[in-house]
Amino acid sequence: MAGIKNAMSIDVEDYFQVSAFAPHVRREDWDSLPCRVERNVDVILTLLGDADARATFFTLGWIAERHPQVVRRIVDNGHELASHGYGHQRASDLTPAAFRDDITRAKRLLEDIGGVAVRGYRAPSFSINRSNWWAVAEIEAAGYAYSSSIYPVRHDHYGMPDAPRFPHRPNGDLGILELPPTTLPLLGRNLPAAGGGWFRLLPYEVSRWMLRRVHTQDQAPCMFYFHPWEVDPEQPRQTGLSAKTHFRHYVNLQRMPGRLRKLLNDFEWDRVDRVFLPAD
Repeated sequence: MAGIKNAMSIDVEDYFQVSAFAPHVRREDWDSLPCRVERNVDVILTLLGDADARATFFTLGWIAERHPQVVRRIVDNGHELASHGYGHQRASDLTPAAFRDDITRAKRLLEDIGGVAVRGYRAPSFSINRSNWWAVAEIEAAGYAYSSSIYPVRHDHYGMPDAPRFPHRPNGDLGILELPPTTLPLLGRNLPAAGGGWFRLLPYEVSRWMLRRVHTQDQAPCMFYFHPWEVDPEQPRQTGLSAKTHFRHYVNLQRMPGRLRKLLNDFEWDRVDRVFLPAD
């Protein structure tokens, strides 16, 4: 539907920090690996600028600490700075105390570097579900205004299929606002329509149809996401991966910039806070 503004979001992490690579890339080796995030964020900022679009960058504290210029470029270009936690550890793998430390450390670091308030948080790998529901209250207690951490799909690495598809407050009317990535119900299940690997795997026309279907069927804005490493077909290749992991990560990387250009021009896009949060 004409006039509906959607939320564009980018999870700022580097290729070696992907959760599926955790069994193959040691965390203590991260600092010794070639970092591609600065180059890739610049590509994304150019794509957004060419389309006169704004977005939200859910940024790792680990990245911000080592590449503060990336954070400043995001803010200077008018985009929203948000948190992806500090060390890209799944919320489901942390204790409440460790999770609290991770999300508060990231928020403080991003605000110090960016010079702006950080209102949004997204858990790595959408890793909040019924098994770690305590995390919802921890995000609110850390001072965030919203979260985008619960994906209402069925997936082998994440997901909560019975969660609401649209913005809601998981802990009641006075609790934090949850903003799920967009899904489309079809044949009795929610299909991911929000980006990620499906956007690279399926023909672009399928993704465009799904987003338009949400507009016409639900009359609602969409929440889309992708990662900087997805616009980088020249990234170093990891070895020892399973066939499934290799396919999921590398499929159609070379086509991603072109598809994003089409997406940015076919729909209206803005920051998450401006699309979904009430005006102050």
